[in-house]
Amino acid sequence: MPKVSVIIPTHNRAQFLRLAVESVIGQTFQDFDIVVVDDGSKDNTEEVVRSFGDDRVKYIRHDAARGGSAARNTGITNSSSKYVAFLDDDDEWMPEKLEIQVDLLEKSPLKLGAVYTGHLVVDSDGGGILREWIPKRRGYIYNDMFMKNWIGTASSLLVRRDCFDRAGLFDESLPSFQDYDLWIRISREFDFEYVDKPLVKYRIHGNKIWTNLEALNKGMELMLKKYGGSPEFKKNYSNYYLGLGVNYCYKGNAKKGREAFLKGIKLYPFEIRHYFNLFLSIFGSTTFTKLKGYKEWIAL
Repeated sequence: MPKVSVIIPTHNRAQFLRLAVESVIGQTFQDFDIVVVDDGSKDNTEEVVRSFGDDRVKYIRHDAARGGSAARNTGITNSSSKYVAFLDDDDEWMPEKLEIQVDLLEKSPLKLGAVYTGHLVVDSDGGGILREWIPKRRGYIYNDMFMKNWIGTASSLLVRRDCFDRAGLFDESLPSFQDYDLWIRISREFDFEYVDKPLVKYRIHGNKIWTNLEALNKGMELMLKKYGGSPEFKKNYSNYYLGLGVNYCYKGNAKKGREAFLKGIKLYPFEIRHYFNLFLSIFGSTTFTKLKGYKEWIAL
């Protein structure tokens, strides 16, 4: 039995998937298997996976797309390793990532449930580094998690299998924010540690879940039903609604944008940016975009 199982959910991203798998195979720590869960892809995903010719690379297929949470859960339930790592099909790891994380967990008490790392945000077109994200919270961070998703991308985590026994798996009813939801549940039961190095390349492109505004909107509603009793969480999600409203306006739907701004105001009425953007949205998407662009240019 390998010490680490790497779960890679994928759907129609064969062009990225090869790089993701190669970044695992190239790790300095080699006691792992890779479980690629194909969530109903229509491209040559299976061909890419089979081409590695490595017995550690396993392929499981959903006949129809069931979503990223279902794919990750399939990967977890079809593995039996001591530790579980997640890698999105469009991300990559630095070579030493697993070695550093496994060493930390092996030397730590069982109360430490997961180790996460920093990441580089990379442009998928040119490959340039857009920014660097470094972790800031460790230990018992359950209360902090209502203020913000301090963990970030699933691609950075190495998790003890015991975490899933006590906190559960990914919530398949959520169309977005599934990882944030699970991190909250794990943080209630276990401590977190971090590596203050960017050991993941997080690729930006137009097919990320946060570009699907309807999925974001629905996910936010469901998350508020779960955690909306916390004032910190309401304030946190008021900012998510601000971002959602701006993106609706940029995409030509000022009406949906106004609805999002109003939801943000209802959750936390003390943020002036909600009112400013709500006012701009009255003039329609085209004017909103022009005025926002002017404002951002002035602020430089």
